[in-house]
Amino acid sequence: MKERPILKNKIFLYLTEFFAGMSVMAVELGASRLLAPYFSSSQIVWTIIIGTIMIAMALGNLYGGRKADKDPNPDKLYGRIIIAAIWIGLIPVVGKYIIIGISALLIFTVNTNFLVIAGFVACMVIFVFPLFLLGTVTPSLVKFSVDSLDDSGSIVGKLNASNTIGSIIGTFVPTFISIPAVGTSITFLIFAGILIVLAAIYFISSKVRVRQCKKLPVGILIFIACIIFGHSNSFAFWQSDLMYEGESIYNYLQVYETENEVALSTNVLFGVQSVYNKNQGLSGMYYDYAMAAGYMSGVNEKDSISILILGNGTGTYATQCSRYFDNVDIIGVEIDQKITDLAREYFHLAEDIEVVTYDGRAYLNADKNKYDIIMVDAYQDITIPFQMSSVEFFTLVSDHLTEDGVMVVNLNMKSDVEGNINDYLCDTIASAFSEVYVVDVAGYSNRELFASNNPEMLDEFQRSVDLEEDAGLLRMMDRVSNLLKEYEAGDYLMTDDKAPVELLGMRVIDKLIEGEVSYYKKIYEEKGLEGLLELL
Repeated sequence: MKERPILKNKIFLYLTEFFAGMSVMAVELGASRLLAPYFSSSQIVWTIIIGTIMIAMALGNLYGGRKADKDPNPDKLYGRIIIAAIWIGLIPVVGKYIIIGISALLIFTVNTNFLVIAGFVACMVIFVFPLFLLGTVTPSLVKFSVDSLDDSGSIVGKLNASNTIGSIIGTFVPTFISIPAVGTSITFLIFAGILIVLAAIYFISSKVRVRQCKKLPVGILIFIACIIFGHSNSFAFWQSDLMYEGESIYNYLQVYETENEVALSTNVLFGVQSVYNKNQGLSGMYYDYAMAAGYMSGVNEKDSISILILGNGTGTYATQCSRYFDNVDIIGVEIDQKITDLAREYFHLAEDIEVVTYDGRAYLNADKNKYDIIMVDAYQDITIPFQMSSVEFFTLVSDHLTEDGVMVVNLNMKSDVEGNINDYLCDTIASAFSEVYVVDVAGYSNRELFASNNPEMLDEFQRSVDLEEDAGLLRMMDRVSNLLKEYEAGDYLMTDDKAPVELLGMRVIDKLIEGEVSYYKKIYEEKGLEGLLELL
């Protein structure tokens, strides 16, 4: 082993272990944010990330241990750290293009489990190699730091403790500080820079000549290039007309507008989460249908109606209800404060509509009030919170309704496949409510569900509608009435203990993707890539 005075400084070795562990966890958190806009932030995606990273670390440990025994050269270890830093620094420059490229290739070749396969391949290509290199740090440092068997246990323990402490800090800093403050891209650059500085300290203090370590100056130059070209936080990089694009603690967020509406999306590949109609009238979208809950609870027969919205988003339902009903008291619950800020700025959410920053179920657990209407609108594409999908949750909602109160749920992945996510949700709801009705939103994949323990819910609906004077609302409620169907419950139940919402949602997403790309697949099969490019 080459003599390097700095290796005699155990503190430096512990710092190397510390920053290696911190960088691994920071990259893992960054990976989740890099993938989320394209593949969602579901448990499936997290499983893929954790699994591939553990593979990388295990292989790195094995390789690092072997190299430490055969060639215990510390220059090579810190050279690997430089390469890992360069790779991490390149992720914000090329990572999103790699994800889109992999998705574009697989979408024409994969028929099922697209999200799983595309997410796994993207993880393997982008993240495995640098984390494999960082996985070589621990066994190498053990080789350099253990002088005798008398203190080997203590030294290894301190190294592992340094790695663990670094991992802890590397978990909290990206989530609560760097990603919300400066975004995912710059977070990658920050931790890549830390590794570059660490390696630079080693080589400079060891007085290694440039010709003996070309990796350091080359790495610094590439890192500078990454800073110049990799600081963009745009995930939808092909769009240049966004009103807002950024990140919060929970989500990637983009706001864009068309001639008639303003929309919020928390991802790139799958639809939108909230829409504001500039015409300030009925649009035929799901929140128009959901207004039927007001009539089912007697909005035109009562002096005041209390509404609780779990998953307030940008407040489209709250805005619609307050616009058409003058006797409503609305409380919105939204876990992401940044979305509420965007709602006030871009979606004209009235200041007098109270919004509480909290998890929907946790809010119900703490709240003792009862409501005439509870709107559950917390499901977005495959990211469905299991704790708001179970028998226990819907029983809790039922307990917070008045005797003639109504729950309305926006189900956003309509499917004709038996045993899909909506079948499970509807059956689960039916176990907590005696009256359950559904209506499909024309032209969209949404389905609105109305549930109550009031057997006269439909009679109340008709009585209250008969008092309505707005012609547009009367037409919309007439459409709902004609399409409304009583739900026949089955045996698909979800509980807090067992709620496979991600797998169920993934099946629906697969079907939606298959339907969307079937035409392009046919062109590709008949005319190849050239024919597809001509079409696009």
